[in-house]
Amino acid sequence: MTGPAVLFRYAPDRSGERPREHLASFSGILQADAYAGFGHLYKDGRIREAACWAHARRGFYDLHQATKSPIAFEALERIRALYEIEADIRGRPPNERSAIRQARAGPLIESLREWLRHTLTRVSKKSQLAQAIGYVLTRWTALTRYCDDGRIEIDNNAAERALRVVALGRKNYLFCGSDAGGERAAAIYSLIGTAKLNGLDPEAYLRNVIERIGDHPINRVEELLPWNVPSVRDVELRQAA
Repeated sequence: MTGPAVLFRYAPDRSGERPREHLASFSGILQADAYAGFGHLYKDGRIREAACWAHARRGFYDLHQATKSPIAFEALERIRALYEIEADIRGRPPNERSAIRQARAGPLIESLREWLRHTLTRVSKKSQLAQAIGYVLTRWTALTRYCDDGRIEIDNNAAERALRVVALGRKNYLFCGSDAGGERAAAIYSLIGTAKLNGLDPEAYLRNVIERIGDHPINRVEELLPWNVPSVRDVELRQAA
C-alpha cells in the first residue's frame, strides 16, 4: 500500500548538475518553473517539460498591481478561465480531464495565443508587458502540454506549497550547519510533507513514529510510513475535517 508523497533532496548549491544527478535515471514528465538549471534535462527528449501557468500568470499580475494595465487585466481574465475549468474537473480520472480540457480549454488556449501574438506587436519590446508575453509564448508547448495529458496539473503549486516550509525554516534558523544537517533536514521535510498529503497531523505522526521506532524491526520500517499508520491511531492522527 502506498499513498501520495513529497520528497525533498538536499544539495549544497543551485548548480544545474544537481537536478541532472537526481534525475539521471528518470524519464517522463517534469513539471517545474523556468529555472535555467532544468533546461538541459529536456534536450534529448527523455524528459518532457510541463510548464506552470501560475508562473506564467505572475508577470501579468505584478504589472496589473503596479499600473492597473487593462491589457494585463485581460490576460489575467483569460488565464482565470483556464483555472475555472480545472476547478470543475479536479479529482476526475486523467482520461476525463484530458478530454474536457481539449474540448473546453483548447479553444480558449488558441484564442489566448493569437491575442498574445497580436498584442506583442502593439507594445514596446522593452516593456514589462512584452516580457510577460514573451515568457508565455516562448514556453507555449510546455505550458499547453497539460491539455493533452490528464496526469499533468495546470501548475506546480502543489510543489510550491510544499517548499514553503523550507522558506520559513530559512527565516527561523538561517542554515543547517553542515551537509549532513541539510540531508537530515530534507528527510524530516519529506516526512512532514508526506504526512500532510495523507491527511495526518505531522506532529502527532512524528510522535507516533518516535515512540515506536526504537523497538521496531528495521526490515519492516515501511510500516511506519505515513500511509501505513495503524488504524488504531487514526483517530489521533487524522486531521479534523
